[in-house]
Amino acid sequence: MKGPPFHIRAKPEEIAAKVIVAGDPARVNQLATLLERAKIVNENRGFITYTGNYKGEEITIATHGIGAPSATIVLEELIMLGARVVIRLGTCGALVRELRKGDLIVASGAAYLGGGSAVSAYLPGACMPTAPHPEVTTALINVCKRYGVKYALGPVVSSDAFYAEDPDFVRKWSKIGIIAVEMECAALFALGWMRRVKTGALLIVSDSLVREEEKELATAEELKEVIRRAGELALEALKEVKI
Repeated sequence: MKGPPFHIRAKPEEIAAKVIVAGDPARVNQLATLLERAKIVNENRGFITYTGNYKGEEITIATHGIGAPSATIVLEELIMLGARVVIRLGTCGALVRELRKGDLIVASGAAYLGGGSAVSAYLPGACMPTAPHPEVTTALINVCKRYGVKYALGPVVSSDAFYAEDPDFVRKWSKIGIIAVEMECAALFALGWMRRVKTGALLIVSDSLVREEEKELATAEELKEVIRRAGELALEALKEVKI
């Protein structure tokens, strides 16, 4: 890895060892309200980043943008600055009828298409290990159970093309057990193992690719309450994970 970071222009002491990342800056702004004494430590390139305190522990909440190329840049730079545990709090599209808008998923792994993907760029021709760290996944599951929050556990697929999904896409992935599609988890998980950082993902279903009545993306306002709840769960899970 090269340094110092070019995009996240924060100092090492301004980035906590435990981090939540999300794609949407507006979601990061909302999640930052769950912290005490939250301070913006980066605004460069729109990668809004806060560091504050949650129940006595320092936490950073950062924007990773859309897609694996953007997410890998942010994750690499957060690691340069001291991040050691990272949870992605993102949205996804359901690929199975059991999931509805607003449901939560603890991702157990992430498939991806090889070739020109950002994940493959790290080691062309290799099958990268795209599973979250078991300690982070266990912490997310335990917290959901402790607070009586319903969740689904299963693998997702990380796609590099937001508008590429069609009925064939849904059939291809759902028939092999993939329950949702998003854009960053595979890169996050692969980099976690490469850089020896513990990663995990808690996802919110924002639309369904199999239910006609739920194909329209939920707005930020519609998801506001579930994002707040998911943020609390992610913060509680971070407290459980040892560095």
